[in-house]
Amino acid sequence: MENPTPLNTVSLNDLPKPELEEPKAKMNVWLKSLSSLALYFVIGYFFFNKNWSLVLILTGVVIFHELGHFFAMKIYKYQDLGIFFIPLMGAYVSGSKQEVSQKQSAVILLAGPLPGILVGIIFHFLAIYYDIYILEMTAWILIYLNILNLLPVYPLDGGQLLHRLFLDNFNIIGKIFVVISAGLMAYFAWSINFYPLLIFPAFMIMRMISEIKQERITAKIEAAGIDLMRSYDEISAEDYWKIRNLVIQYYPQLRHVHPSPPYEISPKEDQVITIIQNLLQRSIEQDLPVTGKFLILLIWVGSFAVPFLLHLPVRFF
Repeated sequence: MENPTPLNTVSLNDLPKPELEEPKAKMNVWLKSLSSLALYFVIGYFFFNKNWSLVLILTGVVIFHELGHFFAMKIYKYQDLGIFFIPLMGAYVSGSKQEVSQKQSAVILLAGPLPGILVGIIFHFLAIYYDIYILEMTAWILIYLNILNLLPVYPLDGGQLLHRLFLDNFNIIGKIFVVISAGLMAYFAWSINFYPLLIFPAFMIMRMISEIKQERITAKIEAAGIDLMRSYDEISAEDYWKIRNLVIQYYPQLRHVHPSPPYEISPKEDQVITIIQNLLQRSIEQDLPVTGKFLILLIWVGSFAVPFLLHLPVRFF
């Protein structure tokens, strides 16, 4: 960023506001996605003792699952979409949208596991009819991995679904839910001696601590009469510099950034802008009636009955 001349004497109406950088090219996003997929595949290949068929099936199941989330988010006009793979862990779809709703969130979260379970059921009957073992194994993986993803543990789809449906308005309950989820995941990692999985509960706790800090800063900003239910483009230059002065007090990495006035662009202004963007809140439309929530819960609970209805080997799970 350029460093303009200090603006000590400008009026409030003429304050400068740093412009956002141009969005990263879509090609760069997909290159990162493909790179993470290649790494995911290679590490999985060696982890599963060079079992090509198993790695291909697992990778295909994960890709199919994430494509469900991806296309649902695309339908609801999310921006900057990308799929990123985490070796031995799974994958996630990233995207952004200023206004979201409970209904859209529920559809997006269920769009990953439900198609996989349905395809798994179809594969199961085809495998029985044609007596194809590899197809039956694929069906089991499709069904069980997607059911695993529906467990009510954050940040799995099931945990996110329950959190979005019932806990958004209750911060204390939400935090308790995250702590319990982190504890259960840590216990699971310890019980199966797969310690890399501990990354997830550690990340969950760090994210919760970061959210608590954000809540404190948000309360300070709102107490100053600034509306945060806006996008970065919608906030005025005056509000930007007011928010900036509050932000640099709470983040150690910004301790060398001088408060305004003077209204000078700091070498760390990009970091300031990123933090302010994270503080700007998305509006969440509570558009699911009780009947809608009940239907979603019925679908969610029903998914866990699939292995029993199909008489699948529970020990595989």
